[in-house]
Formats: sequence, C-alpha cells, structure tokens
Amino acid sequence: MTALPAQMSLSDPFRPFDTTFDRDFALTLLRDTLAGADDGEIFAERRRSESLVLDDGRIRSAGYDSAEGFGLRAVRGAVTGYAHSTHMTESALKRAAQTARLAVGAGGGVLADPPAATNRRLYADTDPISSAGFAAKLDLLRAIDDYLRALDARVVQVSASLGASCQEVAILRPEGVLLTDTRPMVRLNISVIVEQDGRRESGSAGGGGRVGLEGLMAPDTWQAMAREALRVACVNLRAEPAPAGVLDVLLGPGWPGILLHEAVGHGLEGDFNRKGTSAFAGLMGQRVAAPGVTVVDDGTIPDRRGSISIDDEGTPSGRTVLIEDGILTGFMQDRQNARLMGVPATGNGRRESHAHAPMPRMTNTMMLAGQEDPDSLLADMQDGIHAVGFGGGQVDITNGKFVFSCTEAYRVKNGKRGAPVKGATLIGDGPTALQHIRGIGHDMALDPGMGTCGKAGQWVPVGVGQPSLLIGGLTVGGVV
Repeated sequence: MTALPAQMSLSDPFRPFDTTFDRDFALTLLRDTLAGADDGEIFAERRRSESLVLDDGRIRSAGYDSAEGFGLRAVRGAVTGYAHSTHMTESALKRAAQTARLAVGAGGGVLADPPAATNRRLYADTDPISSAGFAAKLDLLRAIDDYLRALDARVVQVSASLGASCQEVAILRPEGVLLTDTRPMVRLNISVIVEQDGRRESGSAGGGGRVGLEGLMAPDTWQAMAREALRVACVNLRAEPAPAGVLDVLLGPGWPGILLHEAVGHGLEGDFNRKGTSAFAGLMGQRVAAPGVTVVDDGTIPDRRGSISIDDEGTPSGRTVLIEDGILTGFMQDRQNARLMGVPATGNGRRESHAHAPMPRMTNTMMLAGQEDPDSLLADMQDGIHAVGFGGGQVDITNGKFVFSCTEAYRVKNGKRGAPVKGATLIGDGPTALQHIRGIGHDMALDPGMGTCGKAGQWVPVGVGQPSLLIGGLTVGGVV
C-alpha cells in the first residue's frame, strides 16, 4: 500500500465537464436524451478510500482504492432509464444516452424545475486521506493495541480499523446547471476481547464523521473510545442470561436510535409510501405515535456522518419533520417520488455511487428530546430491561416488524437497575412501539458516527439519534 499520490489530491480538483468531457457536447447530448422526459442528469464521481486494520498486534490489511465514473439517468413517470460506466469518454457517454433514452419512449413529459441553488457547505473541502502520513496511521493502531493491553490484564485480543475516504461529485443538469460537492469521511472502530475464568466477552466503540483525521488521531479521542470498548467488554463478563417475555424497555440515548432508523425510518421514505408498501402508507395527518414523539430527518448538521450539502440529484439537504407530536406530517423524498406524489423534494435523493440510480434515503434521523429525567423513567419501571447498546437487527419494511440484539443491557426491577444481561433481543413492530412510548427523556444524543444503511443493495452513510425512551410491553427474547 502507498500513500495518496500527489496527482490525485484535492490540488487536482475533479472537474469532468471542464477537462474530461466537452461541456457543450455533454449538455447537448443530455438535452437530446431527456427530450420528452420528466427529469434526469449526468452524475459524475471520483472516489478515493484508504483502510487499515490491526488485529491482535499485527496489521492484517491495508488498502487504497480509487475509482471514477458517471451515470446518466432519464426519468419518465415512474420509469427510470439508467446507464453507467467507468470509462470517462464521450463514446461511453453516447452509449449511455442511448440506453437511458429507452425509458422515455414516445415522450410527452415536461422537465421538472431544477433544484434550488445553494452555496451552503456543511463540511470542509478536505482530503482526509492525506491529512496524516501512512506511518502515523500505523502507529495509531499499534498505540491502541498497547494502550488497551496496559489498561487491563484480562485483554486477550484487540482489533482496530481506521478508514478515510473522499468522494467528489459533479452533477450536470439539462438546464445547464453544474453542481459539485466534495465529501470527506473518516471512521475509527475499536473492538476488544477480555477473558476471565475461562469466559470471553467482547466490547466495541468507534466514531467518525465528515472531517479530517486529526480529531480521531488525537489521544483524548481514541483513548476514550478504547476505554469505552473495554468497559462494555468488562460489563458483559459479569452479565447474566437475559429474561424472556413481554417487558418494559428503557432505551438509552444516542446509538439505540438505530432501532428507530430501521423500524420506523425506512417506512417513512417516499417510494415505499407512494407504492403503498409501507406500514405508514395512507396515514398522513393521522396519529401514528404517542403524544410528545417528534421524529425528524436532518441532513444539515455540520460534519455529521449522514449530512450532505446537496443530495445526489443536486437538491440541497434539508430538515424534514416526519412525525410531530405523534402526528405523521411528512416523508423523505427524492425528485421522482416527490413529483409523482405532488410534494416538494426534501433533499433525500441518495445513491451509493455513479453505478446506482438515486432513491429516497435517510440522512441523520432522530427523535427529539422530551422533558423527563432519564432517572425518573428508570424509577417508573417495575419489570424490564435497560437497553444501552445495540448490534445487528432485521426489519420488514411492509409492517415494521423488527428483531434487534442488545450488546449492553441491564435487568430492571422495582425501579432499580440490576445486573447486566446477555443475549437479549427486542422483538416488535415500529408502529406499535411508537404508540407504546410512555416516557421521553431530555437527554437526546446523536450516535458517534458509525452508521451505514442498506436499501435495495445500496449502502450509504447515515446518522441516528434519540433521547432515553421508555416503551411499554416489548417482547424480549432471551433465556426462559
């Protein structure tokens, strides 16, 4: 592996419609392709990424990747024609236009208005890969390993990974507008395994965002992450088998918002509701959650993992209120679904890369804070669990049914938090869980910057957040 070549740094900005393609040629071709269509664009991208993984004191892998390409889209009604290529040539652009044009058919459409203009930038035009030397990154991973082993003699294995990427996009619209964005991303993950009396348990922590590497590499930052991973592992060493049955559940703030993201957020994306496949379809303006529950998707928070200055259609990101005081008030929309539903686009048209067409996707999805003290929520519980950390889960979008595993949870009886429990899973459905919220804490927090969301085979970075939430009557799977 080598460090980022100088010729690919941001001193050589990605300007494909000034250097690779003749802009007049590309614009004329795009307009011809979209004659009679409703919408479309050329989305060009250059992406660079670097990853390093340390496992048990050794560098297990180190990789650098760079790629570029374009996608040409033509939209007519609910039909999308899309073609893409990694060959940034005019001949490839011509072939893509011929394929995308098939979706337009006989035409008859009228081009939608272009996205609103914006000069807002939510993150710096920085290249995090080159913000630190390769040797310094290796030293960081080794320092994490040394630090954890020195903290606790029970540590038997440490894994740490450091990733950085930079995505540059250029979107050419048929009106002649050219929109650009440079999107940095960094992430540090730490996992630790501890052993005591023949029992092994693990814990993990991490974080990141659309920033440079300097913050993550600061000792105060990575040492706090390392201590958190160790704390979780040590808690699990003394965990007892989780109970099973219908119990009250107190969710912690921050990362447990992943349950909200999966069980509720996907059901509030425009395409599922336009097609009638969401559990929330047809419920606009109706009560779908307990009073006090307000859920928003906000892509405008500076430097956050899920934030975007513009989405992948060129629409400025926004703050969309989805549920307000328990009432369904909005959906997340890309341009196509917004047009078909007769509502404005919300800046949620996202795609994994130039090889994918955009669709409605979440950015930073969160439930806003309430008024209650989290300690009072705990004191109100007679029999249940306090779920602080989550791992993997599964969700059925059509009905919101979910199964989530807890990575850190505690037994609660008569208002007192007792021993940690292991093997707890939360089972339920999003719409019902929203109705059964009995208390909302004032401690809303965002996750540390770890989320990646999958939908229809595409993966994009996201953020989640919530306050402490007391939910009555969730099914907890554990040990009978």
